[in-house]
Amino acid sequence: MRVWMVVATLLLVVAGCASPSTTTGSPEPAAPTGTIAPTGRPTPIEPTAPIEPTAPIVPIVPAPAGTPAGGVPSPAGSGRAGARKAEVRPGRPAGNLPAPRPARRIDCERVKCVALTFDDGPGAYTESLLDMLARHRNRATFFVVGQMVPGKGESILRRMVAEGHELGNHSWNHPELPGLSEVGIREQLNRTQWIVKRATGVTMDLIRPPYGATDARVAAESRHLGLAQIMWDVDTLDWRDRDSSLVARRAAEATPGSIVLMHDIHLSTVQAVPRLLHHFAARGYRLVTLSELYGRRLLSGRKYPRDSGF
Repeated sequence: MRVWMVVATLLLVVAGCASPSTTTGSPEPAAPTGTIAPTGRPTPIEPTAPIEPTAPIVPIVPAPAGTPAGGVPSPAGSGRAGARKAEVRPGRPAGNLPAPRPARRIDCERVKCVALTFDDGPGAYTESLLDMLARHRNRATFFVVGQMVPGKGESILRRMVAEGHELGNHSWNHPELPGLSEVGIREQLNRTQWIVKRATGVTMDLIRPPYGATDARVAAESRHLGLAQIMWDVDTLDWRDRDSSLVARRAAEATPGSIVLMHDIHLSTVQAVPRLLHHFAARGYRLVTLSELYGRRLLSGRKYPRDSGF
């Protein structure tokens, strides 16, 4: 019996020596729960619903020394979004982004030019409007509301860029900017700059303040982002009068150098466009973007037209 107990004890000792040893080192660090942008803040998440002006400001990475005003890169990301952070130049698209068509060489000092501008989109009728402009080989400027971009709006903006239209900032959710704090104004502009850059690769250099409402603080924030303020001299009042014939008649009052205000979120406005395109073509006008109309880079923060009463 005693021999048997000794043997059993020896077997237990041998088995204990063969068992895995306990790890004494530190456990592996847990995987990070989110991507961190170069600024040290979490990478912004694409919004799926309107964001109030009190939401956190989307961080924008400071531009390197020597970068032109307005050339601020978007926050870094991963996957497809990360491939969009590079500035897109004509003929060199990044990932699935379009190569923007360059401005045409049109001397609007000698040619009768009119700039059609459309606010508040992209919307349900914007693609039909783009079809009309494409058939007539005309270009326009679209002032984008940031919260309208996620989803279908991204592909619409990419089409605008590919077809030579110009994009401008129209705030995130269309408040009267002078009624906000400086932080609120900055947030409205930053968010829209960021989401359009991410969707298209384009850094916008124009802004149309909602309702044409601006002040010294709006001008200062616009200047900080490299945005020239664009007003208008022909108001179709299409937001109030949903009558395509009336909208077309008002827009037809444009003269050489005019900037016409319309909204592509209204069906009646889009229905007025074919009549307008024929009207201007018959009178020898060229329908151009704002950059083509002015023929030069506009000064950041300044208001155009300079004599606008807004």
